This record gives sequence, C-alpha cells and structure tokens, in this order.
Amino acid sequence: MTPQPHEIIHAHIYSAYTARCLQAVADLGIADHIDDDPVPVGELAAACGTDPDALHRVLRLLAAHDVFEQRHGGYAHTPASRLLRGDHPMSARPLARLMGLPLHWHSLAQLPHTVTTGEPGIDVLDPGGLWAYLQGHSEEAETFNRAMTSKAAADIPAIVEAYDFTPFATIADIGGGRGHLLRAVLDSVPAAKGVLFDQPSVIDPLSFPDQPRLTPRAGDFFSAVPAADAYILMHILHNWDDERVARILATVRDAAATGATLLVIENVLPDERPDPTALSMDVIMLALTRGHERTVGELSVLLEGAGFRLTGVTEASGSMRIAEAKAV
Repeated sequence: MTPQPHEIIHAHIYSAYTARCLQAVADLGIADHIDDDPVPVGELAAACGTDPDALHRVLRLLAAHDVFEQRHGGYAHTPASRLLRGDHPMSARPLARLMGLPLHWHSLAQLPHTVTTGEPGIDVLDPGGLWAYLQGHSEEAETFNRAMTSKAAADIPAIVEAYDFTPFATIADIGGGRGHLLRAVLDSVPAAKGVLFDQPSVIDPLSFPDQPRLTPRAGDFFSAVPAADAYILMHILHNWDDERVARILATVRDAAATGATLLVIENVLPDERPDPTALSMDVIMLALTRGHERTVGELSVLLEGAGFRLTGVTEASGSMRIAEAKAV
C-alpha cells in the first residue's frame, strides 16, 4: 500500500532514533558477539555489559529495517548487520560510530542556525570549524580517521573496477590520506608509479617498503602539487566552498601538462535524478563544512575556470562517481 502523507512524515521524524540505535550498537560492539547462529539477547547483554530488555528493544527496531534478524529466541546476522563487525573486510562500524559522535549530533542540532545563516553548525562548537575541532578532540579525530579508512575500503574496489588506470605512467593521489586507494590502483596497473600527496602530519609517519612504486610526498594542495600524468581528488572538493575549490584546481593545473587527466571522485550529484544518499551527504557538508556536493554541471563550471575540460562521468557504486577532466 502507498504510504499516507502523514506516514511519510512520521517515518522521517522517527528515523533519527533508528540511526541512533545503529550507532549505539556499533559503539558497543554488539555485532562482534554474533556469528553464524542466533544468540539469545541475554547472552549478548552479558557479553557487552548492557541491559537485556533495552538491548532487545533496540535490536528489534534494527531488525525491522533488515539490520539483524530476530529468530529462534535470539538475534542473528543479516548481510547488512555483518558489516557492523569490526573484523569484516568492508566493516562499516567505524563510520557508524563516527556518525554518533558529538561533532555530528551537536552540529545537526544547530541545523536551524545553519539554515538561517548559512554557517556550518560545527562553528558553534568550534569557531575554527571541523578541522580545528578535530585537532582539539583527539579521540573523535581517531574515530574520524578510522571511519574515512573504512569508507574508502568499501568504495575502492568499485572505483578500480569502474575506471581504467592503465594509460597512466604516473598517478598522483592528492590528499590521499594513508594511500589505500593509490595502493589498490597500483596493484591493478603494474607498470604505473604513484605519488601519495598529503599534509606532513599524514605523510611523515608513512612508509611503503612493500610497494616501491609508491612515493609519499608532503605538502599543501593549496600551494603546489607534484607533476603527474593523472591526478586523483577523492572526497576532497566537497569539503570546500567554490573559492577554495578553484584554488585547489588551479594548483593542480599549474603542475599538470596539457592533456593530463584529473579524476574527481566523490558523490557527484546527477543532473537528471535525485540521489538521496548523495543529497544526505550534501547536508552533512552543510552542517560540518563550507563545502557541498556538486552536480555535474556545477563541477564542470569550476573545472573549466581552472583550465580543465570535463570529458565524462563514470558510475562507480552507490552515489560514488568518477568525473574525468583533461587539462587544456
């Protein structure tokens, strides 16, 4: 049956509680205590130090959304809930924990202020913004870094499968963090060399003795980046407003030879249809940064202003898209 208008509104109003249940279960590590067989809620509660009735009610709600399954007097895994195990190769537990941190919930609570002023809600917590806040909250920063690594692990296989990196001799991952994407790309292109470029605090502790074709380089992508045949910007541009995006793109263009390739990998909004996941990420950017997700058309304008021409957009997985541009 088609939901009634009030049912649609009510479902969205109450969805915050479902999200919070998911985050609490991830934080408590409940999924790690379930394997192939159902586990009675009393055993789960004892193992995790929780109240049995409260845990049952939380898991029952999640099971109604296909996260866990209630059967044989206990709770078992579904394919979705297995992703909450810490040992899953594509574990979403760090990301769920991140979304439950004060930086997210307190920023979200400031959304009326954000909508009124256009200023990120995180600025109420720290006038310096998200990055300053994380510098002052080391535990949340560590959760943030683990979540970004976790999300990348889920996205990377689809990116490597969707795009052909073989034409490039040198590939630079700009703002590439700990190198998970670049390592996967180099594994798929044995003839290529890679340059991992990020801030000194990220790069200095890293070494890659098992991957001699990967060279770490420290710097600031607002100032200068290394020369390469192809440049990757994954989940970078959406963190910044148009002015700073223009600066980043100009820096890359200064280093790039004519004909070099730039790959912008993030939740590029399709012009022709709404994408709820990408639009949700856009509001997260609204609450946490001065950036936003951009449509293909909006991204094309910024690229052209920096001396690039958009040549195509490749679907990866979910909301992830690879926008390819050439230096002109």
